[in-house]
Amino acid sequence: MLRLSSAIIEKAKTLGASLAGLACVDDLKKAPSSFTFAHQFVAADSGAGGRQEGALKDTPGKVTWSEDAKSVLVIAVEHPADKPEMDWWFDVADPPGNRLLARIITDLCAWIEQSNGIRTFHMPYQVEKGGTYLKDVSVLAGLGCIGKNNLLVTPEYGPRVRLRALTLDAYFPATGPINFDPCIGCDAPCRHACPQNAFNCRGYEMEACGQNRLPGRNGVYSRPMCTIQMDKDIAVAEEIRIRRFGKPVKIIKYCRCCEFACPVGK
Repeated sequence: MLRLSSAIIEKAKTLGASLAGLACVDDLKKAPSSFTFAHQFVAADSGAGGRQEGALKDTPGKVTWSEDAKSVLVIAVEHPADKPEMDWWFDVADPPGNRLLARIITDLCAWIEQSNGIRTFHMPYQVEKGGTYLKDVSVLAGLGCIGKNNLLVTPEYGPRVRLRALTLDAYFPATGPINFDPCIGCDAPCRHACPQNAFNCRGYEMEACGQNRLPGRNGVYSRPMCTIQMDKDIAVAEEIRIRRFGKPVKIIKYCRCCEFACPVGK
C-alpha cells in the first residue's frame, strides 16, 4: 500500500495539486471539528421547541461517512497573493480556484478507479452536502497544522492554500500528522489583522465543546464575526461586464487579511 499511496499522491501533483496526503476515516471520526461542531449543534437543538430546520436528515455539523469510505485523500492548491481571482465569486458561479480543485479531484478519481480498481467518491466542499472538515483531514494527512488564525498552515505556503478531498474504499496508512507548529512563540499578526476583531473574544469553551482542542486553538475565535465581514464583502461587490457571462455580474472578493498577515510560507 505504501507504494500505491505514493503513486496516488504523485499523480495528484501531476494533475495540478500543490500538496496531497492521506488520512484514515477512523481517525477523522475522532477529529476535533467533527466532534466539536456536532456537539454544539446537538446542544443547540435540545432547547424548547428544537430547531426550525427540522427537515435536515443529518445532524448539522456532523459528517456522515459512507460504509465504503476507508481513507481520504486531500489535496491543496496554492493560492498566492498575486492571484486573488482564484477565490473571486462571479455572482453564484464557482471561483476559478474551486473549479481547478474540482477538476483535479474528478481526474484523480477516474485515474484511481481505472488504474487500481479502487472505488472513490468526490467529496463536496460543504459538510452538509456530504463533505468533511478539510482542515482536520489536512492535519492528519500531514499537510500542516491548525494555526492561531483557525486556518490550516502549511510549511510551504502558510495558510494560502485551498483544499478538496475524495474518499477511497481501501485502507491506506496516514501520511501525517507532522511535527510542525510555527505558531509557538508567534505574536499572531493574523489575529491583529482581522477587520472584525474575530479573535478578540472567547467563542468556544472546553465545557461546551466537550474537549480542549478548540477553534483558534484556545477558543478565541468568532465565526459570526467572520460572517459579518463576508456579508460586507458581498454588499460592496462591484458589478462588471465579463465576456464569458454575457452580462454584468457581481465580483465578490472575500476577506483574506488573516491569510496575508501570516509570515509562514512567504
